[in-house]
Amino acid sequence: MTKGRGAGAGAGLANVSGALLAMSRHLEVRDVLKTIVVSAREVLDAEYAALGVPDDHGGFAQFVVDGVSEEQWKAIGPLPRQHGILAAMLHDATPQRLADVRLDPRFEGWPDAHPEMSDFIGLPIADGDEVLGALFLANKRCPKPSGSCGFTSEDEELLAILAQHAAIALTNARLYERSRELTIAGERARLAHELHDAVSQKLFSLRLTAQAAAALVDRDPARAKGELQQIAALAAEAADELRSAVVELRPAALDEDGLVATLRTQIRVLDRAHTARVTFAARGVRALPAAQEEALLRVAQEGLHNALRHANADRVEVTLARHGQGALLRVTDDGAGFDPSAVRQAGRHLGLVSMRDRAGGVGGRLTVESAPGKGTVIEMEVPGG
Repeated sequence: MTKGRGAGAGAGLANVSGALLAMSRHLEVRDVLKTIVVSAREVLDAEYAALGVPDDHGGFAQFVVDGVSEEQWKAIGPLPRQHGILAAMLHDATPQRLADVRLDPRFEGWPDAHPEMSDFIGLPIADGDEVLGALFLANKRCPKPSGSCGFTSEDEELLAILAQHAAIALTNARLYERSRELTIAGERARLAHELHDAVSQKLFSLRLTAQAAAALVDRDPARAKGELQQIAALAAEAADELRSAVVELRPAALDEDGLVATLRTQIRVLDRAHTARVTFAARGVRALPAAQEEALLRVAQEGLHNALRHANADRVEVTLARHGQGALLRVTDDGAGFDPSAVRQAGRHLGLVSMRDRAGGVGGRLTVESAPGKGTVIEMEVPGG
């Protein structure tokens, strides 16, 4: 009997180890939450699992479930409030393990369309004194002829290990997203400063010159004409300054590392951050003009975003190869796909218009091949300099 429990514990720890590795692959908070829920359900072999992240108003800022179909979830209705057993876990940071949640005095019933649940286990996910969320599971998968089977103390120990590491993964993901927000905010502030310094004096001069032209137009049309010519020259200079400031937004990594290294680094990060396998290969690519490299990078980023966020792809392959004096970019995924002809009729979709504009802007060509259920292939060909 002892031997059987030891083997079960070993298998449970192995499952926990696999779950921790899965959590460490993600950087986005939503992806981390989903991985925690799926991992907990698999480790404890439960029928249902959920994770709620509380807000400051008695509800949940985020609520992720596993084991409930999308149709069921929509039918259940609004997110639950922080009450009953959920509130106990969130406010008291105490674990809850119940043979039948429906018999607990704190139980307040299910909404319509909610699946029926009996045995229940829940733990808070905490970082020090801060409760980040509540993780709970229901309906242990095992024979229940007498109703005696349910979550065990060993299950609680395994879930406690998972919850501790889930707190670390969730905190890291939040820090990553906050860092990214700060980077974007800093870039916006830098751009605002650049635009102010570069253009404000030109605009001030334009205003004064326009006022002078308006004052002269009746009594001295010849001088007014000269002022208007000056306005045109100042406007052209302001446009040049704006164009220069926008060019400064070119990703720094392109100037420092080049296109191949920049793509390789970004794709390596995406491969770690998503469950999909994301790969990159480059063949014989030579340095290209700055505009071509930036256009290729932006199209690759858009194609990757579509594959990972919208197409639910399991595998995404990016290749960049020399093509004559230029280059050929290909982004291939095995995701949901779509009907390109329907997209053209509907207008903007999946950033295709933006990608075509980028390709055309550098003298290149973009082609898209896709069909529902058949994945997508995006190719962008650009000439050399």
